[in-house]
Amino acid sequence: MAITAQMVKELRDSTGAGMMDAKKALTETDGNMEAAVDWLRTKGLAKAAKKSDRVAAEGLVGIAVKDGRGVAIEINSETDFVAKNAEFQQMVRDITALALQTADSVEVLRATHLNGKPVEEVVTEAIARIGENMNLRRMHALEGDTVVSYVHNTAAEGMGKIGVLVALNGPKDKAEAIGRQFAMHIAATSPLALSEATLDPALVERELAVQTQKAMEENAASAKPKPDAVIQNNIIPGRMKKFLSENTLLGQQFVINPDITVEQAAKEAGVEITGFARVAVGEGIEKEKEDFAAEVAKTRGA
Repeated sequence: MAITAQMVKELRDSTGAGMMDAKKALTETDGNMEAAVDWLRTKGLAKAAKKSDRVAAEGLVGIAVKDGRGVAIEINSETDFVAKNAEFQQMVRDITALALQTADSVEVLRATHLNGKPVEEVVTEAIARIGENMNLRRMHALEGDTVVSYVHNTAAEGMGKIGVLVALNGPKDKAEAIGRQFAMHIAATSPLALSEATLDPALVERELAVQTQKAMEENAASAKPKPDAVIQNNIIPGRMKKFLSENTLLGQQFVINPDITVEQAAKEAGVEITGFARVAVGEGIEKEKEDFAAEVAKTRGA
């Protein structure tokens, strides 16, 4: 029997299963909708789908580096307890290794086969076995003459709560020696971009508008207002310079030696930083908050 897109949609709507899982279920059962639902249930995929609306903001970042290429992936779980689970950690390790070999984006990685199955299916099956919602959320790949990595708050080798990659050009021994220090710096300071040139122009424009408005209001409220020319040519540019130095990696004061910037430290070491990636578990995910009284009321059907 021909499997139509409408049939796949109907099965997805009724079970919450993924598109590929729904299509496979219908194929295996010759288009029988009830049998397809049962097929999904026997595979644990319908059960996994019921958990798909839970917020997964914990988890781990996996890091791997080889031959001038590095990858960082984020796989989320609902609780930190599962992030400490040996099976979950092995899945993170396996998917990270696969990403290093084959993938350049999270979309490609989800579709890439691991032990004969797409990674997306591997994660779905882990949801069914472990009992929590999980999500392969992000992947960053970085290349350079030398790529150095650092994992902060390590849970196991090559994985933790924050993962950093730094790409450098220059002598390999020098790049590796100072690269880890730069990676630790990035983990601590979370720069928004490598330099002013790579900073999002919309972000700079928004910050300029804020600082302009703030300076004008402060000046208007001052007992001794400054001329507008001073505000426009000195105060506002000074504040923007501070913003750029605090939020670009090369402009930041080097945490190892605050007397110099990261850019100066790189020059002194004879290397050039060409890129970086910093991935922290759960950043940007809005976690659900519910007070105890509301939770109790929910259990009583109130």
